[in-house]
Amino acid sequence: MSVALIPPPLSLYVHLPWCVRKCPYCDFNSHEAKGPLPFDEYVDALIRDLDQDLPLVWGRSVHSVFFGGGTPSLFPADQIDRFLQAASARLRFAPGCEITLETNPGTAEHGRFDGYRAAGVNRLSFGIQSFDDGCLKRLGRIHDSAQAQAAVKLAQDAGLDNLNLDLMYALPGQDLDMALADLERALALQPAHISHYQLTLEPNTVFFARPPQGLPDQDAAWDIQEACQARLAQAGYGHYEVSAYAKPGRQCAHNLGYWRYGDYLGLGAGAHGKITSGGEQTILRRWKVKHPTRYLASAGTAASIGGDELIAPQRRPFEYMLNLLRLREGFALRDFQVRTGVPAAHIAPTLEQAAERGWLQVTDRQVTPTALGLRFANDVMELFLDA
Repeated sequence: MSVALIPPPLSLYVHLPWCVRKCPYCDFNSHEAKGPLPFDEYVDALIRDLDQDLPLVWGRSVHSVFFGGGTPSLFPADQIDRFLQAASARLRFAPGCEITLETNPGTAEHGRFDGYRAAGVNRLSFGIQSFDDGCLKRLGRIHDSAQAQAAVKLAQDAGLDNLNLDLMYALPGQDLDMALADLERALALQPAHISHYQLTLEPNTVFFARPPQGLPDQDAAWDIQEACQARLAQAGYGHYEVSAYAKPGRQCAHNLGYWRYGDYLGLGAGAHGKITSGGEQTILRRWKVKHPTRYLASAGTAASIGGDELIAPQRRPFEYMLNLLRLREGFALRDFQVRTGVPAAHIAPTLEQAAERGWLQVTDRQVTPTALGLRFANDVMELFLDA
């Protein structure tokens, strides 16, 4: 027996792929800028890309927009404005639509923040990573701690108060006191949101090929995580996702969309999307070609589509858990059914197994990860691979 799929809230993800310099830990689709960037041509390509994908989402409202990268703040405000005007002319933006732009403190200018706000950007995400100049240098960042602090204050002066600060921990040469000092510097700026996550050595990165010296061991990293979590709670930041903390009511709507198995159009070089069709009762994943040059030449045509994949019903429970079990709030069993089209009875034995291990709390309506389940989230998710 199947359950009818109901399309969830829709978001836009817009990938702007260039950086000043590629960081040695970064495995994102980002490319060092060599010479002047083709801002006009790229925004034209994004609009063609949107036009091509529009039939997938006719009549649906957009609840959030996220400009990721790369370094989106390399793009002038008028180009961000041009894309948003084109998008809002084609799709209905919901009232209060959250519009986030990732920014690197090394590319921050006061005039740009004013321009981004005028364009409709109402949330900024700063890639700070650390306020320790030694750590920043070892991470290959282009900014220093003074520039990071100044950039956040410039944004606040421009009237943008919905700010996220990205902080990494377990950095080369970092101990517990240094990690806590980083956090104190961040808290002093009073951001609405803090993303606090451990440095990991991802394949196809410089750090994976040549690991840096002085990385804290697992026990030291866990001590840092526990101490920082306690300090964030003391400062009034709710821990709502594995590595996300927010003041009340300031959770990231866009990321919550991902984690709640929402839908999103992926626009730009290498961008991925997920779209549910209520009429066809399908879930489609679509991704675009990765290299900017190829994307610029093909955007808006079939050649720009790196792939289309219909997600089979048997894979949906694992995909759903891969996202939802990152959230402390858990999920309602009814939501599982309408997002996946799979009856809750299908996963009941696996839920029972996870509950017996102390990883999940399960009622007849709700599933919530325990503290132990959050710590071993990957193990919990793996149970659903064959569910």
